Amino acid sequence: MGKKHGFVEKEVKRLARQVALERIAPNAGERDENSTFPWDEIHILGECGLLGMAIAETYGGIGADRATFTSVVTEIGRACASTALVYVSHNVAQKAVEITGTEAARQKWLPAMLNGRMLGAFAVHEPNSGCDARAITTTARRQGDHYIVNGSKIFITSGGEAGLYIVLVRTEPEKGPQGMSVLLIENNTAGLSFGRPEDKMGLRSTSSREMFFQDCQVPAGNLLGVEGTGMQVLSQSAMDWGIFAAAAISVGIAQAAVDLAVQHAKERAIAGQPIGVHQAVQAHISDMITATEAAAALLMACAANADASPASATSNGFKAKLFASEAAVEVTNKAIQVMGGHGYCRDYTVERLFRDARGLMLHFKTSEWLRQDVAKAALGL
Repeated sequence: MGKKHGFVEKEVKRLARQVALERIAPNAGERDENSTFPWDEIHILGECGLLGMAIAETYGGIGADRATFTSVVTEIGRACASTALVYVSHNVAQKAVEITGTEAARQKWLPAMLNGRMLGAFAVHEPNSGCDARAITTTARRQGDHYIVNGSKIFITSGGEAGLYIVLVRTEPEKGPQGMSVLLIENNTAGLSFGRPEDKMGLRSTSSREMFFQDCQVPAGNLLGVEGTGMQVLSQSAMDWGIFAAAAISVGIAQAAVDLAVQHAKERAIAGQPIGVHQAVQAHISDMITATEAAAALLMACAANADASPASATSNGFKAKLFASEAAVEVTNKAIQVMGGHGYCRDYTVERLFRDARGLMLHFKTSEWLRQDVAKAALGL
């Protein structure tokens, strides 16, 4: 089984690298410039079977572990961070359905999600909650065989594009975090509406929007897990899987920046010499390579630890995401410095990489929250 798994992992990574290079990377700059949602790229990933990376073979997926999953996300992120983030959000939604949904829910939603006909997303944050999911105020009141949902969500990746949303709500507001639950809410649900796409600095192809719920009637069968376990449902999908993938996007961005900086340092000549002969340029490139490889190594180590001991997944994910997202900003910043004025121009890819990298310091959890989480895990708090 070990040899078979190793072969499958190698082949999946090879496929992801080829698809990312040939089918996703070429138009990444144009999608960024026009804020074009990467529907074509998502369908390509579906055709290749890569949308079901983390889903069990029982339901038509590949059944990859975290280490393999993150290696695929790294390749997609290296080509286009926006496409990678949409892909990760979709996988988080799928994982939530697989782990905590009823068998009926799995049979209903997963086939369409695996081939890309149904795109998934998750909706947690609100205007007055920030990264603190415990502060949300969106409510879901049980009424017969439905929940009546009222409230709003903000900065929802794939907002308005996805067909199915994993939504954190308060089913029993008086109970605090123990009164939270997660509902599956379809895009066409009456009473659900979306704000305009945010005009973001980076990750511009992800269609981030607000969501508004006004007396939305959601079937009670769309509850994931049981009432009161909303935080656990999110932890099992967004934290135990998605946060590793967010780290992987940052690693992919950093790898792309290193490639561009090295190529530029070889080809850009001043006074008859390539700029790479200068020690100052070499120092930047050395720092970039070291930071990128350190982030990649930490991510793989944390993912492997989580695969071996699933109870440690969340704390390992915090470390990987914190280091990788900050390393990507550092590396892309140095890449701009190596490329000088050219790097600061939109005609050069590295400018997009920097903007995308900066956004990953905010997604899932900010660096400030992650620092607290890493320390609290070590201190047993």
